[in-house]
Amino acid sequence: MAEGQSGKRIVVVGGGPAGVLAAIEAKRADPGAQVLLLTDEACEPYEKPPLSKAVLTGKALPEHALIAGAGGVAAQNVVLERTAVVTAIDRTAREVIAIDERRYPYDALVLATGSLVRELPQFPIGMTGVHYLRNEADARALGVVLGQSKNLVVVGGGLIGLEVAASARELGVRTTVLEVAPRILARVCDEDTAAFIVNEHRRRGVDLRTGATITGVDATRDGIGVTIEGGEIVSADLVVVGTGVKPNDALAAVARLATDNGIIVDEQCRTSDPTIFAAGDAVRFPAPHGLVRLENWRHALDQGAVAGRNAAGARETYRTVPSFWSEQYDLYIQGVGWPPAQPGVRIRRPLSGKSLLAFELGDGFLLYAMGINAQRDLAAARRLIERRIQVDAAALSDPNRPLASMLKASAG
Repeated sequence: MAEGQSGKRIVVVGGGPAGVLAAIEAKRADPGAQVLLLTDEACEPYEKPPLSKAVLTGKALPEHALIAGAGGVAAQNVVLERTAVVTAIDRTAREVIAIDERRYPYDALVLATGSLVRELPQFPIGMTGVHYLRNEADARALGVVLGQSKNLVVVGGGLIGLEVAASARELGVRTTVLEVAPRILARVCDEDTAAFIVNEHRRRGVDLRTGATITGVDATRDGIGVTIEGGEIVSADLVVVGTGVKPNDALAAVARLATDNGIIVDEQCRTSDPTIFAAGDAVRFPAPHGLVRLENWRHALDQGAVAGRNAAGARETYRTVPSFWSEQYDLYIQGVGWPPAQPGVRIRRPLSGKSLLAFELGDGFLLYAMGINAQRDLAAARRLIERRIQVDAAALSDPNRPLASMLKASAG
């Protein structure tokens, strides 16, 4: 063995943010290890948030935002194996097996297999005029036809669906959003904040409908006719389905690792096999309200980094304050914290123009904060949550009391 090489073989499956950070941090934690990153795509790993925004509108390309930076993962001394579709794990031999029968031996393995789109039976993948958006190939294909479209229907009023709608309106495409729930974004914001976002979409020309149950889908001379409950037919030459994702945990399940709507891991990102770790969208991990699964960029990066270091021999515990962000028109929408299991004390802070802040408290502590165009306040809110600093409800509702002042007061 050459000097400086530990000889440990660490294999990471998945080219998303969790996988890339796992590989990079494993190499940093054990510079002598042989770290191999397997991705099923043909390109260097890239950031996915721009896919529904700048990539669709033609302002950017996926390769403009590489996860590992301009030099790619190779610049981090990680070996990248592209188009490596992993189909099995031989836990006895400690090898992962690709669809073309290539075998990759490991001493420690990290699964960062991400998530898969939730396919709707009415809109099967491959149906003419129907698009799902999950990777760069999807975004490139959709971007080609979106600018040529006259009538777009977006199925689903979640963050991805609303981002696609905003991008379409920026391109001048007539857009209808159909959401089956009574309101949009019920998982991430209160009714008033949701109404604020709805009003902005409608002001921009989006026909946004909630409580819209799709009862039929038919091919028409001009494209697709989407029938909603009550009998109305909404015509489209293009449909984008954005109804969420599901964990890509089949590889783990076939290998008989513990799974339950995701790969089950402990606080150190270890699966039921002590040599196998997992991180990102595919994972359920211990949180304040029990096992949870998160689908956001920062969580994937942070948990991937911990999983990678632990695969290299560390024993770190993963703790997170969840967060998300979304860009729609000139709205920068953010949330941070753990929404309480039961509704707590809700406080709104009036801000000017297109800015707002909303908080949820429990036992005198800030548990969750949601904001629009309030990045500095949300950064302070994150620190208040992370540090478990008691807050005053009256001060939170006062727009003249900067959240940062509460941090300074606690430090004093």
